[in-house]
Amino acid sequence: MERTGSRTGPPARLSRLLAVLSAGLLAVGALVATAPAAGAADADLARNGGFEAGLDGWSCTGGSGTVVGSPVHSGTSALKATPAGSDNARCSQTVSVKPDSAYTLGAWVQGSYVYLGASGTGTTDVSTWTQSAGAYQQLTTNFRTGPTTTSVTVYTHGWYGTPAYHADDLTLTGPGGDPVAVPAAPTGLRAGTPTASAVPLSWTPSAGATGYRVHRGGTKVLDTTGTSATVTGLAASSAYSFQVSAVNAAGESAKSATVSVTTATGGGGGSDGGLPAHALVGYLHSSFANGSGYTRMADVPDSWDVINLAFGEPTSVTSGDIRFSLCPVAECPNVESEAEFKAAIKAKQAAGKKVLISIGGQNGQVQLASTAARDAFVSSVSKIIDTYGLDGLDIDFEGHSLSLATGDTDFRSPTTPVIVNLISAVKTLKAKYGDGFVLTMAPETFFVQLGYQYYGSGPWGGQDPRAGAYLPVIHALRDDLTLLHVQDYNSGSIMGLDDQYHSMGGADFHIAMTDMLLTGFPVAGDQTKVFPALRPEQVAFGLPASTQAGNGHTSPAEVTKALNCLTRKSDCGTYQTHGTWSGLRGLMTWSINWDRFNNWEFSKNFDAYFGG
Repeated sequence: MERTGSRTGPPARLSRLLAVLSAGLLAVGALVATAPAAGAADADLARNGGFEAGLDGWSCTGGSGTVVGSPVHSGTSALKATPAGSDNARCSQTVSVKPDSAYTLGAWVQGSYVYLGASGTGTTDVSTWTQSAGAYQQLTTNFRTGPTTTSVTVYTHGWYGTPAYHADDLTLTGPGGDPVAVPAAPTGLRAGTPTASAVPLSWTPSAGATGYRVHRGGTKVLDTTGTSATVTGLAASSAYSFQVSAVNAAGESAKSATVSVTTATGGGGGSDGGLPAHALVGYLHSSFANGSGYTRMADVPDSWDVINLAFGEPTSVTSGDIRFSLCPVAECPNVESEAEFKAAIKAKQAAGKKVLISIGGQNGQVQLASTAARDAFVSSVSKIIDTYGLDGLDIDFEGHSLSLATGDTDFRSPTTPVIVNLISAVKTLKAKYGDGFVLTMAPETFFVQLGYQYYGSGPWGGQDPRAGAYLPVIHALRDDLTLLHVQDYNSGSIMGLDDQYHSMGGADFHIAMTDMLLTGFPVAGDQTKVFPALRPEQVAFGLPASTQAGNGHTSPAEVTKALNCLTRKSDCGTYQTHGTWSGLRGLMTWSINWDRFNNWEFSKNFDAYFGG
């Protein structure tokens, strides 16, 4: 969010990022091309690469794979795998290899966007693909294992929204290693906040596993390659038990310890901070003025369900010491007294509204680089909340507040201090104020959806370390998060799950960006690191309230189209969502002041749509 109407945002950053990535990818391509090929006397190590024994040795996500008799490249059978929703139909097996050895991976494939690759090589993981193969086409790639690598995972997959693909005669040629062992049972199985019909689960990875099976009451209900999954289709107010097992080419492990969960009562699910089914969120310029003018708390219309006070800002970038005060009279001649401000907050809360302190904004850079800064953040934010009797916290970190250190490549287990300390600070605040504490976040697309393509400085360095940097924060706090409303504005073009770039200003952008959050996505294209979907009641999307408020203003008619597509699957245009989410929480805007300046166009459209 910004103090002025608009600014130059991520497009320039994204251009630099893409330029660096292009150079990096060319360098990697050169490495792959010059890797020594396997020797002629080496054996084919892939098990059942011709699929003549069905799917023996193979694990396909979501039950996406089957064996067919036509079309085949040779023999009598071939793999047919069908992408569906957020599943790209990945079929894989783990193969024993020798350290510091050269291998050649090949397969014959047919279909659109078919991938062949190897992961866990211990050096540079490789993949190759074809955009369109009407007849069988051979894909080949080479790699060398690391000095301690004893197994690799080879795989094929298609892409989201594409038809089924076929694969046959997959080979991995090189020196054989010791046999693959059955993985140990997963540990650390835990359940997140259940809804009335779904339970999110996560667990600790098992060494050597290529996938996991989730069991409900002893019966398998789904397969996944990641270490989290959401079991859906459950009954409200009902008790369930879950276990997880690990699988690879050698077989399936024993089941994990059992976790028991009772789903929420009907009509909701999880702690939602007492918000209505469909909520309107707005930022109130409380500490400064700009071209929109100052709006008193008491003059905020009843349309607004969540009012974020903009902004609490640090005394210095790294202090963690957050301060908030009302706009000075010299800047805002019509500002109310502090007593009037506090009384108006109480009146809003008595009417069922939530008032939060928003930390950051365009100018409020916050870097919790030390435990001292973390503790100062907790102490100072608590003081603001207590002084004004607020309902919770909105995290609006922008600019250089969040970035990932080199080598911090897994959003599920971050190591960067500014990330780890922010997560710890927010968890401390949540524990202090209890279940009624409202936690919202307003990241830019650069810090969230761009993570589908790029994450941090990347495996080879050189990328913008801020790319996707909000993902570990959102993921670690997903059980505490009331509402995520990404800023779908001041953004460059972002690739959606259809692998097409989408630009702000119309319904398409909001549909594609929101679909990513409600579907989940592999981070930086890594199918072993999938950011799980958020619950629809945890998600809104953010827009400028007027053309003066920021780049990417969207007309009311286009906002309505986006809502229709996401909640009813109508008016979707060319982008096809991976689901229909009638429980989508609502909209956020920058800002209440700019909406007033624009004759309340934004809030009136929201009220008309949801019957406010």
